Amino acid sequence: MSKAGFETRAIHAGWEPDPSTGAVIPPIYATSTYKQDGVGGLRGGYEYSRSANPTRAALESTLAALENGERGFAFASGLAAEDTLVRALCRPGDHAVIPDDAYGGTFRLFDKVERVWGLEYSSAPVSDVDAVRAAVRPGQTKLVWVETPTNPLLTIGDIEALAGIAHEAGALLIVDNTFASPYLQQPLTLGADVVVHSTTKYAGGHSDVVGGALVVRDLDLAERIGFHQNSMGAVAGPFDAWLTLRGLKTLALRMERHCDNAERIVDLLVSHPAVSEVIYPGLPEHPGHDVAARQMRRFGGMISFRHADGAEAALRFCERTRVFTLGESLGGVESLVEHPGQMTHASVAGTDLEVPDDLVRLSVGIESLPDQVADIEQALA
Repeated sequence: MSKAGFETRAIHAGWEPDPSTGAVIPPIYATSTYKQDGVGGLRGGYEYSRSANPTRAALESTLAALENGERGFAFASGLAAEDTLVRALCRPGDHAVIPDDAYGGTFRLFDKVERVWGLEYSSAPVSDVDAVRAAVRPGQTKLVWVETPTNPLLTIGDIEALAGIAHEAGALLIVDNTFASPYLQQPLTLGADVVVHSTTKYAGGHSDVVGGALVVRDLDLAERIGFHQNSMGAVAGPFDAWLTLRGLKTLALRMERHCDNAERIVDLLVSHPAVSEVIYPGLPEHPGHDVAARQMRRFGGMISFRHADGAEAALRFCERTRVFTLGESLGGVESLVEHPGQMTHASVAGTDLEVPDDLVRLSVGIESLPDQVADIEQALA
């Protein structure tokens, strides 16, 4: 299965048809505990569903297969995955480097939770290899944490180059692959040590489940994460795992449509007088275009743009769309619009990570393209 195509792995990895019934889809194992065949006699390694659950195990195996990793771990949310990872790999007094335009929830986790615990951090632009190198503290930095593309400014980091910087310093490279999804980008094959996902987004794909994931290629690292996953307990429940598995089966098809629609909407925005800047890695003028073209299959379904008439006009645009629903999150089949400065990234207001107040972020769904285009045009009019 490891050599099969992405679409085949998305459908078949992690589960064989049930030998007793022939069921081709994993059932939802809604159980908290398991009968043991004598003290310590576990059936298939299952004893308690915080430690392991067959539905979650199927999801974790599928995620590992899609990211070309050795082990996957499914969590109750993306932030639960991030917190578990930090606690597994760092100790008070250690240091991490994070993006200077990190997702607001990630920034809040590092600044308000991990920093109080004793972890120090610095921020640097993921697109600037020299800046990341300068932010690393040899002997103290344990994690170089990047998003590529970043949320919401769609900055691109060179994963292979950043892996080299992290490893030279004895640190690990962590890549949040949520915006790209495993279909468009596999960071582990480029040298990353851990991939992070909010599976709420493109992996689940239908805005009906919250979840997170980690995928690694080193088994010793997997043991450390697995211990903390079980000890901290923020695991994905069986129904959430089942919904995410269902979403992954159509990920390739959905991502192609997300990309198709996004590229056409970018064309519209670039030529519109009410738009001062379009931020999309597929544009040749995007500073990270060449790197994105090298490490991504396509450029994704996320678009950010700046309204030429300023912050109030950006807010009005967000309130006027109809096909694009005003709401947080991203990566679902439906199109979403948001104002990062007052919504997903309100936590970075007043800091060095503050985003422009005229910025609008679009998560382009898979609706009919003419309907999407007409909605953008009327909201900009």
